[in-house]
Amino acid sequence: MEVAKQVHAVKIPFKLAVAPGKTLDRFVYAYLIYGRKICLVDSGVSSSYAVISDYVRQTGRDPRDIDLLVLTHAHPDHMGGGRTVQKETRCQVAAHALDKPWIEDVDLQYRERPIVNLYSLVEGPLKVDRDLKDGDTLDLGEDLLLKVIHTPGHSRGSISLVLEPGGVLFSADAIPMRGAVPIYDDVLTSIDSIRKLKAWKGLKTLLASWDEARYGEHVYSNIDQGLLHFQELHDKVRRVKAESPEADLTALGSRVLQAMNLPPTALIPIVLRSLEAHLRVADRENLLGKA
Repeated sequence: MEVAKQVHAVKIPFKLAVAPGKTLDRFVYAYLIYGRKICLVDSGVSSSYAVISDYVRQTGRDPRDIDLLVLTHAHPDHMGGGRTVQKETRCQVAAHALDKPWIEDVDLQYRERPIVNLYSLVEGPLKVDRDLKDGDTLDLGEDLLLKVIHTPGHSRGSISLVLEPGGVLFSADAIPMRGAVPIYDDVLTSIDSIRKLKAWKGLKTLLASWDEARYGEHVYSNIDQGLLHFQELHDKVRRVKAESPEADLTALGSRVLQAMNLPPTALIPIVLRSLEAHLRVADRENLLGKA
């Protein structure tokens, strides 16, 4: 569906394995920017190209008009379908240099960040043609400019994008939903990244990878809610740790998820990785004090 002028969202469902025979239903959005050519922001999981290309045809465009794929980061729900996109459209692929190794070497990603069904979510490695960095601007033609903001924390090379004119922010996974399952590597860096987005003036539309489009005043209020998520989770981690100082990470994680009213099935390695990020700074009570 069209969510902003010249911007379309494609919702892609998938299943995330949490244990043998157990999965969580998840979804992710890929975004299409319609200019003279088409820029695709993220490629979803394996086999997502069929969903994306069908949508493009339904809107009267040719999937071969996709000439640029921008990957906001290397996680499987964002780059997993990229190999087919690259093969079918011969598009250029752009990503931040710090996430490039995981995009070009899926085995390395699995070793460093294991996910039970990673290989079913990712079609395979794909070549990154352009290394992006903070402050880069991608000229999409027809006066459309896509500005790159390095927003690490969820991953080292995570980026957000702002489409001008229009003030459309593609935040990917940088801004968590308050009370949602925590998935990030570094909590303090994540907070700094969100503050960087909050400081950007003139944002009118917020397009996250896992949430409906937000408009107007809701853009900045959602950013504030994302910051509160980190502090509220941090408070729970510190409290559980104080109550059970000898508990191992799994036991601590189970109690934290219970306090968040999240299902036990959410206790997977990438979530434990997030809780470890809080434990590393457990001596700090207030994470949202002045930077």
